Amino acid sequence: MGNTNTFEKIKTLGALKNTGYKARSVKDEIRENLMKKLGTAKNSYRGIIGYEHTVMPDIERALLSQHNILLLGLRGQAKTRIARLTTELLDEYIPVIEGSELNDDPLNPISSASLDLIEKMGNDTPIAWVHKSDRYVEKLATPDVSIADLIGDVDPIKAASLKLPYSDPRVIHYGLIPRSHRSIFVLNELPDLQARIQVSLFNILQEGDIQIRGFKLRLPLDILFIFTANPEDYTNRGSIITPLKDRIESQILTHYPETIPVAREITEQEVRITDERKSTIEIAELLRDLLEMIVFEARESELVDEKSGVSARMSITALENLYSTAERRMLVNGEKKAMARVSDFWGIIPSITGKVELVYEGEQEGPHNVALHLMSGALTKLFLEYFPHPESSIDENEKDVYGTLRAWFGAGNAIEITNDCSEKEYVAQLDSVPGLRKIVESRNIDKKYQPLFMEFLLHGLTEFEVISKEYMDNYLSFRDPLADMFNDLS
Repeated sequence: MGNTNTFEKIKTLGALKNTGYKARSVKDEIRENLMKKLGTAKNSYRGIIGYEHTVMPDIERALLSQHNILLLGLRGQAKTRIARLTTELLDEYIPVIEGSELNDDPLNPISSASLDLIEKMGNDTPIAWVHKSDRYVEKLATPDVSIADLIGDVDPIKAASLKLPYSDPRVIHYGLIPRSHRSIFVLNELPDLQARIQVSLFNILQEGDIQIRGFKLRLPLDILFIFTANPEDYTNRGSIITPLKDRIESQILTHYPETIPVAREITEQEVRITDERKSTIEIAELLRDLLEMIVFEARESELVDEKSGVSARMSITALENLYSTAERRMLVNGEKKAMARVSDFWGIIPSITGKVELVYEGEQEGPHNVALHLMSGALTKLFLEYFPHPESSIDENEKDVYGTLRAWFGAGNAIEITNDCSEKEYVAQLDSVPGLRKIVESRNIDKKYQPLFMEFLLHGLTEFEVISKEYMDNYLSFRDPLADMFNDLS
């Protein structure tokens, strides 16, 4: 209902009535505000990317239908963020009876305290204004959540201080749900809630009745319920009981980004990197794509539990670590700027190992080796987008594109790239390989990024076993495995 500048002088029930104020339910309020936004083509959920043609239309239809909503999806699919952004569809401010525990509407109070106050003071009943940001209540469902937490209980301290018997409704201490009257109530991870606690939600969702320690209260609560759940929970930790699912009118499935560009847009929106750091550390498009492809690889890997999912937080924290890896090298070498390298992906391994749930085979491999496996798979796919397959690398002049490299490494030559080598040393090592820069130049790569693509080319050739790559504590080396074998024999 407008803003505080317009209604700041309205401080009593009588003054509110004179404005012609009409009460609306929270679902009516959201519906009407959503209709206005849809009519002006405004985005109802700013910052939600990749759901424009899938999840968001379903949510908008549910809100237009005035439904309670269950968001069902794997971790890291923006379920809680969607719930929080729904507050943007509420009115900026609404009037309440001042001091009311339940955000009582001045024209439709439901608590006995507010009813008594209006009966006593009439049009002089004081009015307060509540901002939409204060009309959002969120609770994480855990096995220890009680009915008292959600619904309420008798408060013996209140009974003693007011000298009231336990039979008096004024001794009730209301839980989170009654206090969410005229608000949005979000219950995250619904299946983790014990079945007997889920039962207590039946009548609230359907009829608005609640019962507290023998008190049968008819409270027509006005709440938009949004629940979130992970499909994994249905089998591993708990389940949503069928009668409760039946009372939640719309179940909406969320999903992970479906393309690399969308995934990148989400990561770059969420990553916590200052403009100052961005101005000194550059991460090329090649590496941003590679990072997202690692996440896609994890979601498809047989070593990772697909039921658990791979959160978008993996790519966000990995990108932050990639920035920090390049930044650390820059500081160690006293350089003023840095460009991330393929070898800097060593620095993102901690972001991978902590974000994936492994199946038995993955546990046998070990988290570190699984991370290397995921990087290897992503690098192999991205390599073929820029360079020809080594087994079909004959050019139009019927020459092997990688022939010079094969011959040089085959002669027993090798290069080593240390983790913290300066930019000058890095370029010098790569240029020591005959024909390497020439291959990159033939792909019309910007000169600025040629050293990065030269290193990328070497990593790619190791995936196709043209050369081998060996990781040591502080460096990696590229060499020909057969040449090493013959040297050892000789």
